Formats: sequence, structure tokens, C-alpha cells
Amino acid sequence: MTDNTLRSVTIERTSTGHFTATNPRGGTISFGTGSGPDGDSEFSPVELLLAAIGGCTAADVDVATGRHVEPSGFTVTVTGNKISDELGNRMTDLAVSFSVTFPEGESGDRARAILPRAVKTSHDRLCTVSRTIEIGTHVTATVVEA
Repeated sequence: MTDNTLRSVTIERTSTGHFTATNPRGGTISFGTGSGPDGDSEFSPVELLLAAIGGCTAADVDVATGRHVEPSGFTVTVTGNKISDELGNRMTDLAVSFSVTFPEGESGDRARAILPRAVKTSHDRLCTVSRTIEIGTHVTATVVEA
């Protein structure tokens, strides 16, 4: 693999059950375990996974339909069931639902017409996140001396 294929984030613990991820461009997102006594509102890692699935495919669909017209409404909902079984903790029954509306007129009609194809193309070929989950990839965990 070449350097232009590498993607990375660094996770820093900020306090018990709270973390901040930083990307190489300096962007950050805070998250936590969601189990704090004060009803933590931060995203949990599982919610971040759902957001990554939805965000990846939303970006693909937005680019394709946005060439024709600005949507008047664009919502993506991602759901799944968190289970624990003989394979360990994992998510099942992942589903991505799009609710997109476009203004009336020729441009809106074109965007509406390509919406189903854009969603399918994202799911079948473009969305790196959902493709990685569906195809499956090995994850290696190591301890590096500090």
C-alpha cells in the first residue's frame, strides 16, 4: 500500500470513559462510553460506527444528486441491533434509510430520478465504511511501548 491509501486517527483518553479522536488534519470528535452517572450525551463508539456508515453513504448520495439541485430535505437514519452471542459483542441488522426531498421542477425531477441509483451505487461500490463492514476485514490490536 502506498502512503496515499493510509488513513488514521489518534484516540486520547480525556477522563474515565471519555475520549477524543484527532485526525491528521487536526479535526477532533469527543466520544465516551455512554455509561456515565450524569447521562453522558457524547456519542458511544457504536453510535460513531452508525454515523460513519450513514455519513459515508450520505456524502456519496449528496454529491450525485447535488449536481442537479440543492435538496430541500436530506435525512439519513442508520439503525442496528447490538447483540452479544458466541461470537462476542457485535452489531446485526444494520439498515440505512434515506429521506430526501427536492424542489419541484426539472432539476428536482432529475435528482429524484437518480436518487435510488445513487443510494445503490454508494452501497454496492462507493461507501468505504459500509463496504468494509459487508466484506469484512481483519483488525489487528497490538500494544506499543510508550
